[in-house]
Amino acid sequence: MVKISLFSQMLSLIPRDKFERLVSKHSSDKHQKGINSWTHLVTMLFCHIGGAALVRDISNGLTSTTGNLSHLGANRVPSKSSLSYINRNRTPELFKAVYFMLLEHLSGAHKFSRSGLSRLRRKIFLADASFIPLCLKVFDWACYRSQKGAVKLHTVLDYDGLLPVFVKLTEAKTHEIKVAKEMTFPKGSVVVVDRGYLDFGWLKVLDSRGCFFVTRAKSNMAHEVKEQYDVEGGVLQDEDICLTSYASKKEYGYLLRRIRYLDSRTGKEYVFLTNNRHWDAQTLADIYKERWAIEVFFKQIKTHMKIKSFVGTSENAVLIQIWTAMIPMLLLKYLKEKADYKWHLSNMVAFIRLNLFVKIG
Repeated sequence: MVKISLFSQMLSLIPRDKFERLVSKHSSDKHQKGINSWTHLVTMLFCHIGGAALVRDISNGLTSTTGNLSHLGANRVPSKSSLSYINRNRTPELFKAVYFMLLEHLSGAHKFSRSGLSRLRRKIFLADASFIPLCLKVFDWACYRSQKGAVKLHTVLDYDGLLPVFVKLTEAKTHEIKVAKEMTFPKGSVVVVDRGYLDFGWLKVLDSRGCFFVTRAKSNMAHEVKEQYDVEGGVLQDEDICLTSYASKKEYGYLLRRIRYLDSRTGKEYVFLTNNRHWDAQTLADIYKERWAIEVFFKQIKTHMKIKSFVGTSENAVLIQIWTAMIPMLLLKYLKEKADYKWHLSNMVAFIRLNLFVKIG
């Protein structure tokens, strides 16, 4: 049996025929200067999985693999200047397409499990955005405030597997609701968002498309109670309301369900809004609690992948590094699901990082 490195086995999960079709579609090998798109992908995945902080570390790290390079399918090791050049000039759209191709491919091969809420059969989506701070003196195109630089990563996670199905990088000043209006969700799905997405016009669009939403109410929301229901447990109030301010009523003229809930663990009180008037109040509170999973995802990708520091300073290089961070996160979560041993993601990343070029049969 031929033994190949752990890194090579991870790369073998990416179907090369589908990858090459995407390369042809995006013409990303045009003017490649000896470094094809597959080698570029392998290089950036090594940056993330290997924890390389600089282009010098990436180049030197791959050079040290010697005979392992052929197992990776790479045609050469990019020099520091070559890697900087292709990150500055090659389109990030290829890696975006590769991520969604791989998500579809692996989802077809394996049904990702839920971490909770197994009693609900509907698709659940968690949406949020996270800041990625940048040094304004180096990333002058990412101006956020007079002395600060940043970009904002907008993401929608599929609750099954907790993997992104929508990702967009914008200026840090871009409000979440502006990007939310570009999102589409299948009919009958449940969309879970925080108060940053409380735009009644957008909620009306979700309602009209047959989607349910669960979000937090603002404390100053003007409303009138139409009907109250019996409550139990941590549910303090469960009522149907209508909005009473002129602007809000014009945007959303239907009944809303308002639930006031006390979390016994933290002692904090929450007020939820939803257009679902069939599920019990505790279930809706449990759905909103699962929104925390997207915060965990942001923490994981910032901790385990290289997206808090960048190996290039151009906007293109930053986009490439973020999209190529999504691909190993998908591969790692797939391997974690398939493994017989129940890994914690942090332990799995550390193990693979230490044994990246160890050959295993």
